[in-house]
Amino acid sequence: MDFTNQVAIVTGSSNGIGAEAALAIARHGGKVVVNYASNKQAGDAIVNQCKELGGDAIAVGADVSEDTNCKKLVDAAMDNWGRLDILVNNAGTTKFMAHDDLEGLDKTDFEEIYALNLIAPYQMIKQCRPHMKANGTGSIVNISSVAGVHGIGSSIAYAASKGALNTATLSLARALAHEKIRVNAVCPGFVGTDWFRNAFGDEMFGKISAGQKAVTPMDQVASAQDIAGSILFFASRMSHHITGQLLVVDGGLLLGMPAGYTQNI
Repeated sequence: MDFTNQVAIVTGSSNGIGAEAALAIARHGGKVVVNYASNKQAGDAIVNQCKELGGDAIAVGADVSEDTNCKKLVDAAMDNWGRLDILVNNAGTTKFMAHDDLEGLDKTDFEEIYALNLIAPYQMIKQCRPHMKANGTGSIVNISSVAGVHGIGSSIAYAASKGALNTATLSLARALAHEKIRVNAVCPGFVGTDWFRNAFGDEMFGKISAGQKAVTPMDQVASAQDIAGSILFFASRMSHHITGQLLVVDGGLLLGMPAGYTQNI
C-alpha cells in the first residue's frame, strides 16, 4: 500500500479511529490534515507522530458541524500541498439514551447529532469534490456504524444518523462515479476507544467491553487499529474499482446478535 504524493483529510483525527487512520496513511507516505475540534495538544501530537513515521501532516482546529470549517480544512490541504486525494469523514457524536426512552431525546438532540454525523460529511464532500475532480480521481471514506445497518446503538438519533449516512454514501457514490470519485463507508461495531472510557469511566467501560465481547462471535473487542485497515483499503488504489459499498467491521457481531439487542455501539 502506497500513499506517496497523496493528500488526505481525516476529520476528528486527534484520537481514536481517526488518529489511527491518519497515522496509517502517514506510515505509507501520505500527507495528512489532522483535524481536531478543541484539543490542539492532541492534534499536534498526532502530527508529530505522522512525521516520525515518514509522512507529513498539519493540524487544523475546526468543528466540522459548521459549514465554514469544512472549507477551512480543504483550503488548508490545498494551501499546503496543492492537491487533495482522500477524505475520511470520521468526526461524529452521540447522546446515550435507551431506545425505549422516547422522552430522553428532543429536536435539539437530533439536530446536533445529524449536524456532525450526516451534514458535516456531506459538506466536506461538497468542498472536496472540485479538487478531486481536477485530479481525475478521489476516494471518500465515511465512518458509519453497525448502528445504521441494524437500528441499534447508543440512541435512536445516533442510529438514524448513521443509517442516513449509509444512504448518503450510496447516493453520492452514484452521483460522483462519472468523475472517478469513489464513496464508500466503513461500519464498525463496538470499538474500545478512550471515547467510551471517558464517557463512562473505567469500571463501566470494562463492563460494556465484556458485554460486547460476549455477543461477538470472534470473542474480541476491536481497537481503533482494527478499523484502520478497512479505511486504508477503501482510501487506497487497491480498491480503485469499488464504490458505493458499506463494509461492516464488527468481528461478526451482527451474525451473533440476539433479537432485541440494543447495547451501546
